[in-house]
Amino acid sequence: MEALARQSHKLCPYFKHSSAQAIRAIDGSSLSAQAVRCPVMGPALESKRSYVSSSKPAKAQVATAEVEETDFYPVEHASNEASFDYQGLFESEVVKKRDDNSYRFFNNINRLAKQFPMAHRAVEEDKVTVWCSNDYLAMSKNEQVIDVMAKALQKYGAGAGGTRNIAGHNKHAINLESELAALHKKEAALVFSSCYVANDAVLSLLGQKMKDLVIFSDEMNHASMIVGIQHSKAKKEIFKHNDLQDLEERLAKYPKSTPKVIAFESVYSMSGSVSDIPKICDLAEKYGCITFLDEVHAVGLYGPHGAGVAEHYDFEAHRASGIRSPDFKTTLDRVDIITGTLGKSFGTVGGYVAANRAIVDWLRSYSPGFIFTTSLPPAVMAGAAEAIRYQRSYLKDRQLQQIHTTYVKDQLEAIGVPVMPNPSHIVPIVVGDAAKAKAASDLLMNKHKIYVQAINFPTVPRGTERLRITPTPGHHQELSDILIEAVEDVYKTLDLPRISDLEARGGLCNVGVEGYVPETNLWTEQQLSYTQEDLNKNVFNPIIEQLEVSSGVKA
Repeated sequence: MEALARQSHKLCPYFKHSSAQAIRAIDGSSLSAQAVRCPVMGPALESKRSYVSSSKPAKAQVATAEVEETDFYPVEHASNEASFDYQGLFESEVVKKRDDNSYRFFNNINRLAKQFPMAHRAVEEDKVTVWCSNDYLAMSKNEQVIDVMAKALQKYGAGAGGTRNIAGHNKHAINLESELAALHKKEAALVFSSCYVANDAVLSLLGQKMKDLVIFSDEMNHASMIVGIQHSKAKKEIFKHNDLQDLEERLAKYPKSTPKVIAFESVYSMSGSVSDIPKICDLAEKYGCITFLDEVHAVGLYGPHGAGVAEHYDFEAHRASGIRSPDFKTTLDRVDIITGTLGKSFGTVGGYVAANRAIVDWLRSYSPGFIFTTSLPPAVMAGAAEAIRYQRSYLKDRQLQQIHTTYVKDQLEAIGVPVMPNPSHIVPIVVGDAAKAKAASDLLMNKHKIYVQAINFPTVPRGTERLRITPTPGHHQELSDILIEAVEDVYKTLDLPRISDLEARGGLCNVGVEGYVPETNLWTEQQLSYTQEDLNKNVFNPIIEQLEVSSGVKA
């Protein structure tokens, strides 16, 4: 019995979290009978017996014990009589997701181009209002974008024909990269198949090419950045979210000559928090770092021309200078590498990097994530370039989105629904329980015909599960009022925690935390009052200089 207890404690995903004393307290015969039927202990015990026939593979469907995310599937590997139970591994991993309520259900949502923000479900008559899309400005439905894409599709076909290395590239790639470089006021840009690929490609290559590199990463960074840092094999320092004191203390441990990268985001999409880019740039200059800024959830939405939060910090200067650079070094200039997406505010698909000419040419020449990936279709690149040009000279979409977001946040607060405080366009409703968040999402969909996806682990930490709402220019006050009434009904029906409940518990996700002072919105009243006439005339249909680096720099 003592040996069996030790073996159970070592191998079993359930018993390994129990004390040896607790295991010994279980009746020995009962434990043995149960262990033989266990998908984990069964094979282990079988391997200790004398037998002639081979043991049966484990039946993973009966496994319900919770296993930590980092645990390996514990199977006896020493036997020559049976192969590894691959199917058992896959099934047991899915069982774990179901048991902790983090299993993901995808809704059938077919967004309608001519009825935004409506979508239909499996059948066209079953329509819902979409409140959680990352198509923040509805540019995927923009008639100018669709028209440009349709013409390019008819003339140049559906695909790019391969990688640029094999198929060459085309005028659409050159135009798009020129537009992106101009948007961020950088010397060059490079388009990738997605920003996930771009982040992974850049960060991994930095580590592979810079000996002794140290990457300083915000603890809330996106998975694509985390994976890129892992692939880089560089030393990493994880600093507390938006905590510049913690960042500086970590930077100070290394000589200035040590190569260093500070990797962070402008808007963190699940909380809506915003980084202090100028102060991070100050630290980068002080300690000899380059800066890597992910503007995925900010491009199109901030700044007078939609270049993101880095542009927004010098809003007036950029508004006055238009497509030209101001006559001083701006926050946008101080950031070394900017990554962004074409798949959110610009309504298409793809990712990109904008930086100086040397960095972009280096990435183009060495990055496997660029070299070995099929190029975006010509129609997609043409549509993305049109979306950038459109938003450069059109303020109203960004302003309406901010106005609608503020209205929704204020109305939710008025009925006591906890929203994580932030200065951005994200509206994260705190639930704090995976099963309840899923139930709230289902009730909104099935009773109120409103689609808001539940967000759970690993996208957010356990215990901070939420509903994530993203108003757009099309979510006017009438639709917002319908949403508020539906959320109120859901909170009453499911008895979800209100602001007062979180206050009584000491707070959660900065809601109900005594003494917490929320940040003011990034968009000021003055900025929201501008019209198209207040923009520099040079942003309307500018002629953008083509980039040599897109095709390769001649020696």
